[in-house]
Formats: sequence, structure tokens, C-alpha cells
Amino acid sequence: MRVTIADVAREAGVSKTTVSRVINLKGEVDGSTAARVREVIAQLGYVPSSGAVGLARGSSRTVGMLVPSLTWPWMGEVLQGVVDTVEAADYGLLLFTCNRGAESVERFTSQVTARAFDGLVVVEPENTLDRLTALHRSGLPIVLIDDRGRHPEFTSVVTTNHEGGASAARHLRAAGRTRPVVVTGPGHFGCVRERLEGFRSVLPTDLVVSGDFTEGAGRLAVERLLSQGVEFDAVFAQNDITAAGVLRALRAAGRRVPEDIAVVGFDDIPMAEHTEPPLTTVHQPTRQMGEAAARLLLDRLGGAAPPGQPLVLPTELVVRRSAP
Repeated sequence: MRVTIADVAREAGVSKTTVSRVINLKGEVDGSTAARVREVIAQLGYVPSSGAVGLARGSSRTVGMLVPSLTWPWMGEVLQGVVDTVEAADYGLLLFTCNRGAESVERFTSQVTARAFDGLVVVEPENTLDRLTALHRSGLPIVLIDDRGRHPEFTSVVTTNHEGGASAARHLRAAGRTRPVVVTGPGHFGCVRERLEGFRSVLPTDLVVSGDFTEGAGRLAVERLLSQGVEFDAVFAQNDITAAGVLRALRAAGRRVPEDIAVVGFDDIPMAEHTEPPLTTVHQPTRQMGEAAARLLLDRLGGAAPPGQPLVLPTELVVRRSAP
């Protein structure tokens, strides 16, 4: 059975309050008594709860992270960036997902109420903005990653989605492509609008197909366009998973990539190197975004003032054989 604070108090002949004061480095305990308590702790092998110690000291030395799902293709890189940074600062990490919708949000909120963590890194799940805003205004430090709706009251880390879209368009234009199709992600995401606007600022097109960032969206978009006899010589898919669906549909239809149709994605997830042909894509610095968000949050916990503007990290076009 686990040794408890009551076991330590009984063995040392003191109250649980006295044991707690010794653990939490309070100064109200006589030196000899504190030494006896520490000796009993060592003898019994008592390990105090980090949460309890943190609460007593006014800090849990734990950071929370809230994300929609771990199945998002680039989420692992973001998470690794956060983990590397908080662990280097001797903090722990509590991870929350919203896989179960409202039930997940309620569970997350209960941890906030229990003060299980000191601040929060967020990749914003749907239908959580009101809850996050209330927590932020109540004093919980929050940093957003890839702020979809541009919420200026939050500290945030973003990437150059507009420039990323523009760089894809410049590359296709330089290759002589004049009839591009854009397959978007969900329209309510700020990054989707920015990538489309950036692309159109360089290579205007009315061939825009709404998608949902899935492989199926890319495949169906190409199948429909081909069945309707629409002529196009390039596809800009707003994420790499969608681009993989585009490649599959073009191959099934006997269209050559890049000879007949060039394909460019966005994100540069590990899979992009292994499609057939390997995918030209816009690299999004996802691990660095996680690192930067965690650093901003730790700075806030250390007393630094929040920055007045989002921290912007650049995208970069990575050229492979799908659009040389």
C-alpha cells in the first residue's frame, strides 16, 4: 500500500500539518522536528503528490495542453515541441483532447478548477472559444497555436499561411501552369482563408473546391472535376493529406504527375516524402511552433508581460517531384 502523509505524521509523532510544512519548505517548524520528519520520510519511502506540493507552494509546475485530437497529421510534431520545452524547464505536461466533445471539455474544465496546471497551450478545438475566453479572463495564462480565428486578446504563435499559399502559386506560375485548382480545408479556419488569399494574390483562379483536410476530399475533388470535363494543369491542396488523395485520383484516372498535372500540398508532414511521386509542399514549422508556444507560456508564468502581437514563424516551399 502507498505510504501516506498520515503514516509519516504518526511515525514522527507530529500532525499532518507539520509534515506538510516540512515538505513545502515552510519555516514554522522547529529544526529538530523537521529533521525527524525528513528522516521518517526517507525511512518509509514517502513520495508526496506533486500536485499537492504545487498547490501548497502556489504553483503546480505543470502546464496543460488542449488539442482537438492526436490524429491530426502534424499534431505529434507540435506536441513534441511543447514537451521538449516544458521538460527542459522542469515542468510536467497534462494533455487533454476533445475526442468526446462536451464530455471531454467538462473533464478538462474540472482540472482547471482543481488547479492541476499553471497555464495552458491550446490548438483550439471547435466550440471551446467561449470557455477558453472565460478562463483567460479569470487569470489563466493561455497561448494559442495556429490561432484560427485571430483572437487578439490571446498570446499566440502562428505561421505565414498567406505567404505559404503565395509561394505555392509562384512556383506553379514559374513552371508555366495557368489553370490551377485549389482544394481547401474547412472554411471557418483562418488558415484556410489565408492560404487561399495568398495563392490567388499570385495566381488568380475560380477553380476552388471546398474540402475538409481529408484524403477523401482530395480524391473526390479530382474525380468530380474530371467527370465534368474541367481542364486544369495544377492542384494546390491545402494540406498534405488532401494532396495524397489528389495524387491517388489522378493516378487512377491515368493522368501523369507532374507532366499533365502538378500537385502542391501544405504542411510537409513525414508522409510527403513518401507519396508517389514525392510531394512538393509548403513546410509548416510545427515543432518550432510548439516550442515557441511553450516558451511564451513559461515566460508568462515567470512574470513576463504578454507580447502585443502574435509570434509569426515562416513557412518554406519544399520542392519534390510532384511539382518540380
